[in-house]
Amino acid sequence: MTKAVSKLIDSFEMRCYRRILKVSWTEHRTNESIRNELEVKENWIRSCVLRQKLKYFGHLKRHDGMERIILEGRVNGKRKRGRPRRQWEKDIEDVLKMSIIEAGRLANNRDEFRTAVRGATSSQG
Repeated sequence: MTKAVSKLIDSFEMRCYRRILKVSWTEHRTNESIRNELEVKENWIRSCVLRQKLKYFGHLKRHDGMERIILEGRVNGKRKRGRPRRQWEKDIEDVLKMSIIEAGRLANNRDEFRTAVRGATSSQG
């Protein structure tokens, strides 16, 4: 998840909270005051998106199928010039704070993987 996407998700979340409370932008209330009034922890939607992404990763790693082959496969040839695009696997590594190989081994044990996902996504929000 890039910073731009993360920022869009966070701004959407705050817009929803302001609409729930019927707070106009002219009232100049801070995001923190809105969250405190609703008693919502920070970045709830973003942590839900990351949790779903991690759950799907675990599902792919436990089952043999076309999706797993695509996830683990590499394409031969040269890449385009410029900065490399953000890889899907990089999000898994960043959130779980382990390599993709370690995360794949952990995904084979469903209970331990669920515990790791809960712990990693609860600290995100």
